[in-house]
Amino acid sequence: MTGEERVPDVEAYTGLGGWTPDSLLVPGVVRPVVSAPHAVLSRASDEVDPTAAETVQLAADLVATMRVSPGCVGLAAPQVGVGARVFAVDVTGHPKAVTVHGTFVLCNARVVEATRWKPGREGCMSVPDLTGDVKRASRLVVEGDLPGSGEQVRLVTDGFEARALQHEIDHCAGLLFLDRVAGAHAIYQRKVYL
Repeated sequence: MTGEERVPDVEAYTGLGGWTPDSLLVPGVVRPVVSAPHAVLSRASDEVDPTAAETVQLAADLVATMRVSPGCVGLAAPQVGVGARVFAVDVTGHPKAVTVHGTFVLCNARVVEATRWKPGREGCMSVPDLTGDVKRASRLVVEGDLPGSGEQVRLVTDGFEARALQHEIDHCAGLLFLDRVAGAHAIYQRKVYL
């Protein structure tokens, strides 16, 4: 990740009920990330039982894989080849992040409110050579289930974290950011810095 490290706002955790990756009680395994045009990336994923052992392991694996991937702020199950509605997000330390809930995983997440739409540049580990301008809600309310406990939570966020959540929810619906750009004029070669 880039930018200075931030300590997540204590109030921001109220939406997650104090959940942390340690709540999973299993070590994560780093999985390979698949790239487009892999078929799993274009299929809507299945809902999961958030309390099932395989869901808990998948959640831990997503966190582990995200943590070893430089610049990664989110990772969805389809990106590791699994058609499940599970994703991890952590925008901690990103220079564009204002609201920060720390590292979290949601299962079966759905957007319940989306407002204040703004364009912004996005990239994706599964589309490594391109970025694109995508219009997303900058204020977001999402509901989902926590892996392990199965507790349903409501997360209110904005700005960059809201963008990251929408990007990962799209992955679970079989959509890439390329499906959201206005056209070819809004797609760019990713810059590589040496």
